[in-house]
Amino acid sequence: MLTSLALAGAVLAPLAPAHAENLESEFDKAFAERPVQQVATPGQTQQLQTRQVQPRVQPTTQSTKRAPPASVRPYVSTRGQRSYPSAFDVQIANLADDGNGRIGVAAIDLTTGRTVGVLGATPFPLASTSKIAIAAAFLDGVDNGRLSLDASYPLMVPVKSKRFSSVTAPVRPGAMVTGRKLIERALIYSDNQATDALLAAIGGPAAVNRWIRSAGITGFRMDRTIATLVRDDGEYNPAQLIDERDSATPMAMAELLAGIFQGRWLSPASRSFLLATMERCETGKRRLRGQLPEGVRVAHKTGTLNNTASDVGIVRAPDGRVYAVAIYVTGQGGHSGRDAKIAALSRAIYDGYIGPSGGSYASAQR
Repeated sequence: MLTSLALAGAVLAPLAPAHAENLESEFDKAFAERPVQQVATPGQTQQLQTRQVQPRVQPTTQSTKRAPPASVRPYVSTRGQRSYPSAFDVQIANLADDGNGRIGVAAIDLTTGRTVGVLGATPFPLASTSKIAIAAAFLDGVDNGRLSLDASYPLMVPVKSKRFSSVTAPVRPGAMVTGRKLIERALIYSDNQATDALLAAIGGPAAVNRWIRSAGITGFRMDRTIATLVRDDGEYNPAQLIDERDSATPMAMAELLAGIFQGRWLSPASRSFLLATMERCETGKRRLRGQLPEGVRVAHKTGTLNNTASDVGIVRAPDGRVYAVAIYVTGQGGHSGRDAKIAALSRAIYDGYIGPSGGSYASAQR
């Protein structure tokens, strides 16, 4: 049964190590085209021609060979048409300026219910932030007796294939790993093989979508396995185009995080295990956590794909205040620019909800 699940289920991408945080450097290398002299052979014209080396990943412009799916549309800025209810919202909107790539933000104060958002209802690439929903759906299966944290499931190891050559990228079953370890590897190290193992065990992306709908969340959808997502990534530039496949709105992700923290869908044991594992996340040290004060607890998950970076999580201040936050960034000139933007927005949200001295700036603005 496990073998059939592994072969039929969703799975991973050929990167070593299999951490989503390493994708950015792979893409940076892929897009660095360099001119090469083409030497004429005997009998051919002596005119030398210059060609470009084909990048390993196609440029992030719309493919001329593939008609864009109905899920893809241009991003049209509405910045000049937006209004904001408070100085706090204006500050976040100014930091999330879309002039150098669109940015989505959503945060929910779990004490007061106060929300703040920029493009909060606009889809952004899930990338590896989807792993929270995948782990939650698996834990729901544990709570219902269908799955077990102590049972072993096969890692999903990618098999090399050409981009777009199949609806689902081929994989093969690998080493057997317990459900507990799969979740830890997926959330702490962003291990793609472990994530696709979880996906295979629960029934693929469709199973995640069913669980999300049962939780009452809209604005979230998964379409592909992680193996397929990584293999076929880079066809569209997320800074300029909105692709609803494998996407979430920032507010949908913030609502998912809030519900998990509030114990609305998982058992106390599953909730505690999920949040504790997210607190051990090793990726994105310069993102949500980058500018936060010492003593702040952050349970989070990062995401990184071509020209996009994200970090989403639960932030707990030393004074006990808690909020859910989701930040999705595109463009910004490169990987470091996206990290810096996430860190700046994270600190501004913290100061707005908690205050630099522990007070609530947001409350004062209402």
